[in-house]
Amino acid sequence: MVNAFVVGSFTGQHPGFARNLPVDGKAVIVYYSFMKKLTNESVLKIMKGYENDPQQLIAILLDIQAASGKNYVEQQWAELASSVLNVPLSKVFEILTFYAMFSTSMRGEFVIEICQSTPCHFTRAEEVVSWFEAAAGIKLGKTTEDGKITLTRTSCVGACDIGPAVKIGDHVFGNLTEEKVKKLVKGCREGNLEAMVKGG
Repeated sequence: MVNAFVVGSFTGQHPGFARNLPVDGKAVIVYYSFMKKLTNESVLKIMKGYENDPQQLIAILLDIQAASGKNYVEQQWAELASSVLNVPLSKVFEILTFYAMFSTSMRGEFVIEICQSTPCHFTRAEEVVSWFEAAAGIKLGKTTEDGKITLTRTSCVGACDIGPAVKIGDHVFGNLTEEKVKKLVKGCREGNLEAMVKGG
């Protein structure tokens, strides 16, 4: 499970950063360290890294979600953000429930979003679903027992030319075959997805 802390504001990128978003012309670099549990202190540090700016609410919630180790924002952290940033709790949950990148319930470390757009539908999207279900050993909408993988559908991922496609984190994988699906699931289970991204 991961915990986050902000080490400061920098003008350039660093190979260890997890997020790099501008705050008053600078880039806040957030690092993640492996700890047992997300704490009140670490959530406060995330917000402090954005100078407790309510205009940075989405970025703050994304960092809280990433640091949770559970890929979702728990109510206690939503309430803390509401209090510290002086934003109505209803507004916080409006954001958490409107944007697909957020979740208010626990998800896997890797959320595999299977594109359900019309182009992907005509390039065997339903077959892709069955491949992922078989490889991961779960049904669509479920999370593996080890907490590694969640399978879900999503709208167009902007990769119609390489459909059928899936989005895993910030990466899109297309031209899927049953063998490629098995490799993607294996990469998620072994925490080695980045190697697949670099390897093509």
